Amino acid sequence: MPKNSNIRSVLIIGSGPIVIGQACEFDYAGSQAARSIRDEGIEVSLINSNPATIMTDPINADYVYLLPLEKKSIVDILKKHQEMGKPIDAVLPTMGGQTALNLAIDCDKAGIWKKYDVQIIGVDIKAIETTEDREKFRLLMLQLGAGVCKGRTARSFLEGKEIAQEIGFPLVIRPSFTLGGTGGGFVNRPEDFDKALTAGLHASPVHEVLVEQSVMGWKEYELELLRDNNGNFIIICSIENFDPMGIHTGDSITVAPAMTLPDTLYQKMRDLAITVMSGIGQFAGGCNIQFSVNPQTDDIIVIEVNPRVSRSSALASKATGYPIAKIAAKMAIGYNLDELMNPITGTTSAFFEPAIDYVIVKVPRWNFDKFPGADRSLGLQMKSVGEAMGIGRNFQEALQKACQSLEIRRNGLGADGHELTDRNALTESLQHPSWNRLFHIYDAFKAGMSFRTIQQLTKIDPWFLHQIEELIELEREIQQYDLDDIPPELLRIAKQKGYADRQLAHLLQVKESKIYQYRQAHNIRRVYKCVDTCAAEFEAKTPYYYSTFNNQVPITTDHAEPVSDLPGNESIRSNRKKIVVLGSGPNRIGQGIEFDYSCVHGVLAAKEAGYETIMINCNPETVSTDPDIADKLYFEPVFWEHVHAIIMHEQPEGVIVQLGGQTALKMAEKLTRYGIKIIGTSWEALDLAEDRGQFSSLLRDLEIPYPKFGTVREAEGALELSRELGFPLLVRPSYVLGGQNMKIVINENELEQHVMKILQDIPDNNILLDHFLENAIEAEADAICDGEDVYIIGIMEHIEPAGIHSGDSYAVLPTFDLSENVIRQIEEHTKKIAIALRTVGLINIQFAIKNEVVYIIEANPRASRTVPFICKAYQEPYVNYATKVMLGDKKVKDFDFKPVKKGYAIKIPVFSFSKFPNVNKELGPEMKSTGEGIYFIDDLTDDYFQKVYSERNLYLSR
Repeated sequence: MPKNSNIRSVLIIGSGPIVIGQACEFDYAGSQAARSIRDEGIEVSLINSNPATIMTDPINADYVYLLPLEKKSIVDILKKHQEMGKPIDAVLPTMGGQTALNLAIDCDKAGIWKKYDVQIIGVDIKAIETTEDREKFRLLMLQLGAGVCKGRTARSFLEGKEIAQEIGFPLVIRPSFTLGGTGGGFVNRPEDFDKALTAGLHASPVHEVLVEQSVMGWKEYELELLRDNNGNFIIICSIENFDPMGIHTGDSITVAPAMTLPDTLYQKMRDLAITVMSGIGQFAGGCNIQFSVNPQTDDIIVIEVNPRVSRSSALASKATGYPIAKIAAKMAIGYNLDELMNPITGTTSAFFEPAIDYVIVKVPRWNFDKFPGADRSLGLQMKSVGEAMGIGRNFQEALQKACQSLEIRRNGLGADGHELTDRNALTESLQHPSWNRLFHIYDAFKAGMSFRTIQQLTKIDPWFLHQIEELIELEREIQQYDLDDIPPELLRIAKQKGYADRQLAHLLQVKESKIYQYRQAHNIRRVYKCVDTCAAEFEAKTPYYYSTFNNQVPITTDHAEPVSDLPGNESIRSNRKKIVVLGSGPNRIGQGIEFDYSCVHGVLAAKEAGYETIMINCNPETVSTDPDIADKLYFEPVFWEHVHAIIMHEQPEGVIVQLGGQTALKMAEKLTRYGIKIIGTSWEALDLAEDRGQFSSLLRDLEIPYPKFGTVREAEGALELSRELGFPLLVRPSYVLGGQNMKIVINENELEQHVMKILQDIPDNNILLDHFLENAIEAEADAICDGEDVYIIGIMEHIEPAGIHSGDSYAVLPTFDLSENVIRQIEEHTKKIAIALRTVGLINIQFAIKNEVVYIIEANPRASRTVPFICKAYQEPYVNYATKVMLGDKKVKDFDFKPVKKGYAIKIPVFSFSKFPNVNKELGPEMKSTGEGIYFIDDLTDDYFQKVYSERNLYLSR
């Protein structure tokens, strides 16, 4: 069936601010769907309250509504479009996660879609209700002949107790209509049941929970499917969880394709998936099905079905190169699979099942250090804030690359001197998983724990454990040699298993540069392979690459050939002038989707300026790793060795580091040392802004006020300095993002304890002590500078006082009660500092205002968290402008700035404290929010503003 000609205008509902359990995978899905529908000549309107997304950008939709995701906003949009004579014909709610679906269901129940004659596409509301209502789902599965856990739904405390008595322990509690496993958990003992049942009933919006048998320790698999209106099915990807049942899939290490699934069992699972999806409803679109398999009997049960685009869809899209959201959006407007092209090859049909000749491993990224006292154990409730994905020719290579991508100060899986050796601690960790269990499995093998014990404690499939054990055996073999006498083939085997030069340097006790030189001399080098969806059977049009070490490359000792000439290399260097943009890696608190927004706009601006654009990133959730964005995508760790190899191969004009947050900035020094040009602000200027001593000297020369400060390297010096500066003091390490390890201390005892903690976490760090300006107002400014002229894109005033991290503060644009005198000082200071730092591109400066004097807290000559917020509020593409300034393509005076200034925009921090119920919502200099929303008001009498303003001191802590 061709596209539905009755659909001329579609409304896409977004997922709102980033929270744990619903991250930027929906920005990727929504952006792709919007572009896909617009390609068909259909008008796209989009509602989302998250200003940091690409989805909410004018490049994606005809009409963007930055409004709260609630029924009132939907009605306002539908009314407005009717009045404009451009009524909305259909709504697509499957691209915005649970938030969008819940809103669509609420509007359906209220009769809103019917009243405005809007068709729901891409999903069947009854199918959603069936999959979310645990009891309906269980009964339907039994009717379809699919195995399910023994259990029933409880709608009261008493009913829950009766069911538990029937089934017996251990049990699982799963609340209906929640996201990321909220409120769910395992209950192993009767004495823990009452508390868990109460929590589950409260977490469910309809106050019902499924109480069922525990299948903890069984194997877990997922299938990602697409189905069209004709009932054609394709399986995009099989995904296997490295971790057994008992850990939320968002917190599990996952592998694609499934590694330990026999074909007979896969076919059974495939048939079951099709039966289940057909039984749920006759809708076209994407679907994710989770299965559990008893490792002893191979019995299969269905755990859950998501009849929408999900976190796994983003992973499956990046894993296979098959753009699920794009195809699902086309099917939602009427197309069938056999009428669409595979966008990767451009010549074959979209009605095919991708085949992959590599392995992908996804490892989640947690941020427990932001929540002291949090329960760090992993279970049914998702706790990770992001994820990284590695692509390799084998599981070991992909696993090492995923670990190198995490940015947790590890060089891969082990071989870096950070091993845990305490046997009791290892046993405890293996049995009760937390974020570091993967590393502790490696450590347990290294410490000599038996394979049987490790398998019994973890219940992880023996195949995966053997893969890790094999790495330990390889390391022992390597350590028998020195670099002078190691066989080159042995070193190549280690590289084929994903070992970084740093890890090999640690094993051979030499410098990393020595390993690199040895590899170059022996021609042990990466080649780049294409992700093509069809295991190289057809030529791919999409330049989407990963690196590996190929056996076909001969080991030599005479010269290293160019990578383009190496056998098996598929990434051919063009003659065009090129720019590399470094991405921001996995999401974490302090570095989220806003940096991906900046990277994407940087890529698009460089394209407009005539450059071939090369993106390097490893986050499967993001728009920047959509192969449609840059001219070339390298899905590789943003880790020095990988970045350097790509730059050596591609020979770009330079590298943009100021758009990818701290991840990219950390590369600036090494790039400079290796003679690689940084596009925009130089490393020396970036370093000057980070070095508090140098920066304060600069401020002194410019006659700009700053709080009294000093730097120390040990606790004794800190105590001496505190007597000179006076309490309270703000204590912080250098070179961190998101206020990591920052604290306000009020006496010598607290000061000593915190300095010791920083030195333990980050040895040899320069620790900064600033006199803390109590009860000061905080403000910040973002600006574009070309080295000569400065244009301030926005000045924001924080509602909370100084002392709460800017990422956790409500910020109002423009300022709401600063005097003209203060604003003049902010403008003068911003311009002076930007010029003095020789800024080329973006700069963010934070201020504390006390007694009408503006003090400088810090300056960051890079894209900041607030840039996308200002772009959306003022409706101007500032990152595009700043990138063209960095490239030398334009000067500040070449732009005709026309910000749309109407009322005020408020940046709303959003927290995920619900995932950590025993952590207080205390706010201080260390950032804790996971996302943000935007809210527009006409004036300061607005009730929302008044409420937030009245609570401005409520959560301020140290």
